[in-house]
Amino acid sequence: MVRAPLCRLCGRPYRHEWQGDHLCGACLLQPPSFSLARSWACYPREPDPSHPLRQVIQRFKYGRQASLGQPLGRLTAQACRPWFRSSDLDLIIPVPLHSRRLRWRGFNQAVLLGREVGKAWGLPLDPFILTRKTETAPQTGLSLKERRPNVRGAFAVAPRRNVEGMRLLLVDDIYTSGATANECTRVLLRSGAREVQVLTLGRTVS
Repeated sequence: MVRAPLCRLCGRPYRHEWQGDHLCGACLLQPPSFSLARSWACYPREPDPSHPLRQVIQRFKYGRQASLGQPLGRLTAQACRPWFRSSDLDLIIPVPLHSRRLRWRGFNQAVLLGREVGKAWGLPLDPFILTRKTETAPQTGLSLKERRPNVRGAFAVAPRRNVEGMRLLLVDDIYTSGATANECTRVLLRSGAREVQVLTLGRTVS
């Protein structure tokens, strides 16, 4: 489970308690568009088949075990609730999959997680506001420097959908570099959203 001390903005955990909560170097050099990001658990950056969370997420996403979305979403909602004021949020938006990947997997893991968070926090969820225009290369196969360009321009707000003045909670499964969350946030803010906060099941750590 991710605990303090951590970056006050992106939620990156620090190794030592004496460091205290403070902005990390990445957020100081290039502040993200979202106002807050938090995750339930740490996820290994390097492949580690013995890591329990990695095993579960691999079964969830690539083993197509959609039933895992319910307990994982509930755990995320319960553990991360202290970081958020749900009364200050209007709507949950899951990070969308490209239609081709959605057909292959059969479900969007972010929708399943977001649905449980919405039930626990009393927030509505709309999986149709944000769309994925292009089928990008999987972020897992890219370096940190390649991730931002890979998702640039990949998302859009669907026609006739309105987020004007809304405070949104963006939900996804894994936070690695923040490139996907930041690009989604940028698109939502450009469409008039007031604020975007980010919640993910896991966060990669070295």
